Amino acid sequence: MLSFEEYAAHDGLGLAGVIASGDVSAAEVHETAVAAIRAVDDQLDAVVEGPWEQPLDHAEDGPFGGVPFVLKDILCHATGVPMRLGSRVTGDGVPYEEDSLLMQRFKRAGLATFATAKTPELAMSAWTEPVAYGPVRNPWDVTRSPGGSSGGPAALVAAGAVPLAHANDGGGSIRIPAAYNGLVGLKPSRGRVPLGPGQQELFFGNAVEFALARTVRDSAALFDLVHGDAPGEKYGAPAPAGPYADEVGRGGRLRIAVSLDDWGDVPLDPQVRRVVEEAARALEDLGHDVVEARPPVDWEEMLAAFTTTWCFQLVGSVYGIAELLGRPVDGTSYEATNLTCARAGLELGPPELLGALDRINLLSRAFAGFLGDHDVLLSPVAHELQPPLGTYDANDADVDAAGWVRRVVAAFPLCATYNMTGAPAISVPVGMSDEGLPIGVQLGAAMYREDVLYRLAGQLEERLPWRDRRPAVHVAHATRAAPAA
Repeated sequence: MLSFEEYAAHDGLGLAGVIASGDVSAAEVHETAVAAIRAVDDQLDAVVEGPWEQPLDHAEDGPFGGVPFVLKDILCHATGVPMRLGSRVTGDGVPYEEDSLLMQRFKRAGLATFATAKTPELAMSAWTEPVAYGPVRNPWDVTRSPGGSSGGPAALVAAGAVPLAHANDGGGSIRIPAAYNGLVGLKPSRGRVPLGPGQQELFFGNAVEFALARTVRDSAALFDLVHGDAPGEKYGAPAPAGPYADEVGRGGRLRIAVSLDDWGDVPLDPQVRRVVEEAARALEDLGHDVVEARPPVDWEEMLAAFTTTWCFQLVGSVYGIAELLGRPVDGTSYEATNLTCARAGLELGPPELLGALDRINLLSRAFAGFLGDHDVLLSPVAHELQPPLGTYDANDADVDAAGWVRRVVAAFPLCATYNMTGAPAISVPVGMSDEGLPIGVQLGAAMYREDVLYRLAGQLEERLPWRDRRPAVHVAHATRAAPAA
């Protein structure tokens, strides 16, 4: 039987290796994982469904055979598992009749799914505080937000309850909680990971699927197992030259641009600036060409286009789900800001949507040109430290649609840019604040250049290691309770 300390000391590949060696069985690892979630979730409140006494079926001989895993409570789904989408509109949850394509790949990888974790309502917030289920608390400081919209999975990974977790990203929702919880979070290029079979795209191509991890090697190894085209998908991506796992930490001089501009409405926190500058110096010491440069992003133009697509997306989600489930479109079903944005979307017409798509095209072309001159753009993920819970209220009926989207995006101005352009970006937790909170930096690259991101992330992980850092709420600090009768 693994102790909590032994269990949490391993990343996903490490746990898979222990299981494959025969030193401990997959059943014993699962038993420890169930106990681990129970030991920390009373402080984090991150779990929706589970933990289950038996994990979902999976390939025991997969590279991650028997490694505990949780699903974010939206999008990627498994047969028979209720999904609640962070909302009252779904009641006790809606079970699916089939696995999504990504779920099939997670299972083939060997991941042993045994719980679902919280998201904000419909994943349309940068903070995981749904009215339906209450806020998730950050394991580094339980009075603060873990970010969103993948805040539930992020809190569980950071607390050592699982080494990896499913996540998705429509405007920063993998990278923000990665930065706020001290994790590695890759937002893949559009088309790298399939969204089917239930949909061809989400959020006008902004939304993508993948995972959160504690180590770069876990992220790269899992990405190797789940990326790739699938029949019927709207978007595809060229095959990489080789395995992403082989890129982790690989050498070679790169041209790195550093952006420290304030951009939007939230000034860059001096501690965040310090960490980005430390990362830049580390990369320069590693032999890379590092220069300060501002990417060609017009903040107000970007925000206007993102707001239009946000509201149009919510028209389909809010009204479509309510009609499917026979629920009213009002405050008994949805939070106020989602209602406000959906109703604003109804007032928009094709000219507004086409205008937004035109602005996104111009942004994509200009951003691609910038990344043609620089291999990587280094920038903050978040301009502010983890805010106290309740700072941003998604049930505020007094804020209009444009005001709410501005609030969501303002502290993370370069996150949504990668969603709108389709380019990949990764958050790596290279620094800490004076308060003992993790600070992540964002590395972005041109379309389909995840190889470059894994190469550089691996170098930073070795140069500015974070693996031994542990939050205040962590399974290694917890007492193992007796199993439930």
